[in-house]
Amino acid sequence: MVFVYARRICDLFLQKRKLRASFAGRLKPGSRKTARVSAVGSIALLLLAGCKPVGPNYNRPGFSAPAAYKETGASAVAPPPNPAGGAWRPADPSDGMLKGKWWEIYGDPQLNRLEERITTNNVQLKSALETYLAARDQVSAVRANLYPTLAAAVTPEVVKNSANAPNSSASMAGANADLVIAGQASWEPDFWGRIRRTVEQASAQAQASAAEAANVDLTLHAEMATDYFALRGIDAQIRLLTATVADLERQLELTQRRFTGGVATAVDVAQAETQLETVRAQLVDLGVARAQYEHAVGTIANYDLSSFRIPPSPLGQPPEMALPRIPLGAPSQLLERRPDIAAAERLAKAANAQIGIAVSAFYPTITLGATGGFESAHPGTWIQGPSSLWTLGAQASELLFDAGQRHALTGVARHSYEAQADAYRNTVFLAFEDVEDQLASLRILEQEAQVEQSAVRAAQRSFDLSNARYKGGVTNYLEVLTAEQTLLQDQVAAIDIASRQFAASVSLVRALGGGWDAAQLPQ
Repeated sequence: MVFVYARRICDLFLQKRKLRASFAGRLKPGSRKTARVSAVGSIALLLLAGCKPVGPNYNRPGFSAPAAYKETGASAVAPPPNPAGGAWRPADPSDGMLKGKWWEIYGDPQLNRLEERITTNNVQLKSALETYLAARDQVSAVRANLYPTLAAAVTPEVVKNSANAPNSSASMAGANADLVIAGQASWEPDFWGRIRRTVEQASAQAQASAAEAANVDLTLHAEMATDYFALRGIDAQIRLLTATVADLERQLELTQRRFTGGVATAVDVAQAETQLETVRAQLVDLGVARAQYEHAVGTIANYDLSSFRIPPSPLGQPPEMALPRIPLGAPSQLLERRPDIAAAERLAKAANAQIGIAVSAFYPTITLGATGGFESAHPGTWIQGPSSLWTLGAQASELLFDAGQRHALTGVARHSYEAQADAYRNTVFLAFEDVEDQLASLRILEQEAQVEQSAVRAAQRSFDLSNARYKGGVTNYLEVLTAEQTLLQDQVAAIDIASRQFAASVSLVRALGGGWDAAQLPQ
């Protein structure tokens, strides 16, 4: 009941805003008037402690998630389970989603070792974490303003006055000691909630920094996996071209023997040599891309690149190496699973708190102060009752005219909040677009991989037939050359599609948040 009356009194006080004068007072110690004023002041503090902070309370900007994703046709995607009994319920962020070290779903020990180094060795992630720790300490610094500040000082002093100074006397001519030990306290009660709104703002900004650090962590792990699978795709192409070079060398040797025997022409030999050297050049060129991906992986994992090597590990193609099934979850879960969405939402809350900070400038600033201690000219009487001193004081000030500055700053805060709320909604829109893009990529690449595998099989049959015809003297080498070029192109395309499938799989994991959820934000 006391707080109900306190809140009513506070609301009336805030609405009228009649306290617009500055005052400061010092009261004589020991007087009855002092005691009465102190009691009244204590009661006033109790009542005003029930005041709620000025400014609007925060509500998350509205956004309605779709009921289902559009693109769910890929076999590498596990759709969310249907609710029991067909009854709809709000999605739990932990239901049917990746958890923890998501890269382990690919079952690659070498990838696991590389990913593990990111958390402890990557300097970009360390920088993001230090930024969060600085924001966390800022919360503690702001929260300290809710409490009084205390200070103490000891001042031993001896002063020798001039005997010839104006208005000097015999008692002042000698050396005079002044020994003071005193403590001081000051407090600005948070009547209007300015400090509480500032703490709210700093807390939201710290949470945003934590979410941004989580987003950096997710991005680095996803980039590591993407570069690693791209490198393995290059290794698969190197294996293919190496085998092709060996086959072309045998083809050239056969063609040269046929030319010596008068069966083949010099043109056949020249074509065989051209094809061989062309594939050799392609094989050498792959070394550039492999070196770049190897350097990228080593940099993310913070290895010394001068000694860092990744042994060849060709990427297998389905069914030799299948993509893992990724749990998709419900669309409503995405709002809690993406760290970039969480960061944008926390920044919206910080912007909302700034409105309250701006509104609090319309109300008086009230400061309470007290001093107490001992003062004496002789050390023997320094810490004694008669040497005690104390003061109590209060000050309230209200700005009367600022040419509309406070109104303008309040308008700035409101517009900044609306801008940040729209930025949050835009982040959500882009997140859903990101998920749909990766789902579409997986679905379409799966279809393309199946068609390309059929093309590889057909090209292989065509090459085998043409090669047999050539060896039997039925056709010229140009037919063999054309069939072999087609086969090689289809095989390279199949490897490229497999690499893109793994890249899309990793991108989908990243788009879904990689197992992170907003519950991991510091409170």
